[in-house]
Amino acid sequence: FEVDLYQNESACQTPLDRQYHKEILKLEKAGGRKNYRIFTYIDHDRFTNLEEHCQKVTDSDHEVPSYLAERMANVRRRRQDRRPIEASSLKSKIITWEPSEEFIKNNHVINTPVQTMYIMGDLGPYGKLGHREYEHVLCTIKVDGNGVITVKPDFTGTKGAYRIELDGEKREVWKYTIENASVQVQPEEEEREQRVFRDVPPVVIEPFILFFCLFLQTLPGTLRLFVNGEIVSAQGYEYDNLYVHFFLELPNQWSSPAFQQLSGVTQTCATKTVGWDNVAYFCYPFTLEMFFTQGDESEDSLPQWPVLYFEVLSLDFWQRYRVEGYGSLVLPVSPGLHTLTIPTWRPVELGTVAELRRFFIGGSPELEDITYVRIPSTFKGERLSRFGFRTETTGSVTFRLHCLQQSRAFLETSALRQRMQSVLDRLGGFSQQSSVYNVLEAFQRARRRMQEARESLPRDLIGTSASAVHQLQEP
Repeated sequence: FEVDLYQNESACQTPLDRQYHKEILKLEKAGGRKNYRIFTYIDHDRFTNLEEHCQKVTDSDHEVPSYLAERMANVRRRRQDRRPIEASSLKSKIITWEPSEEFIKNNHVINTPVQTMYIMGDLGPYGKLGHREYEHVLCTIKVDGNGVITVKPDFTGTKGAYRIELDGEKREVWKYTIENASVQVQPEEEEREQRVFRDVPPVVIEPFILFFCLFLQTLPGTLRLFVNGEIVSAQGYEYDNLYVHFFLELPNQWSSPAFQQLSGVTQTCATKTVGWDNVAYFCYPFTLEMFFTQGDESEDSLPQWPVLYFEVLSLDFWQRYRVEGYGSLVLPVSPGLHTLTIPTWRPVELGTVAELRRFFIGGSPELEDITYVRIPSTFKGERLSRFGFRTETTGSVTFRLHCLQQSRAFLETSALRQRMQSVLDRLGGFSQQSSVYNVLEAFQRARRRMQEARESLPRDLIGTSASAVHQLQEP
């Protein structure tokens, strides 16, 4: 179909279409295609697999997708951030009881945008190749923003070949297999690589180690917190097809690099029965890096630690989501491995109508600001009242966190201090060291300027001044 379409230059609309036109003309001059059956559609082609996005309502073979279904198949799924942009008062609505049309439009599509490639098969009879009605999707390959590659259907393995049965007079049946043709790393290559690392002399390695040690040093009075985390599982929830949306809130005196992403969404995971609970195993990794800078030592209040907020949601058959629970996690203060199971809750509305709506329509009460799980970011008072706010306990989420801490305070060798002393205590008194550090830096800059000025002077002038100084020193 594409060959016949792009042979005509007037049908080309984009630069990619014109590139296809040139390649087809070049291919025709070389003798034509060798394979007329297998071809591909990539993400930028004008093709969308409607069968994947449009689920049939009836069992009729002649059902045609509606106008809305065709348009929605071309939408790039993005989940909108539901956190308010501007600070709102405490009296604002925490739960959206009557969502507006704009609110529904911005929140009902939640799939992660992906790039897709379709491996197609032209299963038409000989002499009728190139017709659109005979094209069938053999395999779909998707890559999302996290680098996850999805192949559907899966590699054949031991399950046998896949079948495609055509509707027609002959009732033809096509069989095909999907195999991973990537070249595997041979054991000899792995052994050769390890041998190269072993044979490198320490003289070559030590300068690189020294360079990285200097590069990764932190400033005085600064703590670097690095977290390699994993959302292990979620258990005890009412519905299936769960996923977790999380983000990190940094308190005062905390900062993060510009490239650091402080939020994320896991994949959708089906549950399995383990004992009395339904458990969804995510095994979703994430990385967080942040810096704590010691402020004025006269402040009596202790610094706050970063908080990880998360919400558990579920998808139904119609790709609509419902809130299953909210929770929060304060990052561990001590370094090392931490496995934490955090319970969650969700807001509820009295009456059976709310539960019927939740089951059939997919809507459920939800928080406008997820930080309401602890203390809202907009709250400025002394007492926070949640009187009249109805909730119910749901399931729990298990996290596995590997915390690394780096600070110049760890270089202290005083025997009077315990080795496992708290980081915050050891950061005290660093304002004095920071001032000394600034003085040393200024001295180094002045020394470099003096050396540059000395090098710019003529050689005879330097020699004359040196001899004069030598004569003055003689008795």
